[in-house]
Formats: sequence, structure tokens, C-alpha cells
Amino acid sequence: MKIKVFGKKECALCQATKNKLMHFLEKWNYDAVIPMEFVDLDTIEGMAEGAYNDVLKVPTTIIEDEGSVIARWEKEIPNSEEVKKYFERTMEKV
Repeated sequence: MKIKVFGKKECALCQATKNKLMHFLEKWNYDAVIPMEFVDLDTIEGMAEGAYNDVLKVPTTIIEDEGSVIARWEKEIPNSEEVKKYFERTMEKV
């Protein structure tokens, strides 16, 4: 499982999303198991990654498992209980 947060460095909602997800990972002790990546859409690489993932709004949060998108949130901070259920599913597989 992997989490990608697509956003811009100057976007307060993007930074809040990244910080909240990192807080969840650390609080629930998943930070060593579930990597999180912030994709900066102000860079060429970030724009390419965003285009590949059909990102049109910021922030966009995508949870992938084995290469498939299993959850996606656009222009909002994911709810902690929603995110936790995906984390728990991953931990059951480990």
C-alpha cells in the first residue's frame, strides 16, 4: 500500500492533508509500513505524475494497493475513520 498526496507547496489545504495523513500513520504505528509521498504539482515531474493519475483538483489523495487505486479524495482532507479502514486492511495482509 502507498499513499500519494497531490498538491502544491503554497496550498494550505494540501499541507494540512499531508500533515494529517502523516499524523494518522504515526499515531496508528503504520508509518514504517505504509509509505506516503507528496507530489508537488508545481514541478515538471509532479505535473506528469498528476496527469498520469488524472489529478485535476488539489489536494487529491490516492491510496494504492498492489498498483490499483483503492481510494481517492479530491479537494478535501480524508476522514480519519475512512483512512483507517484501508490501513487496517493492509495490516491484515502483513
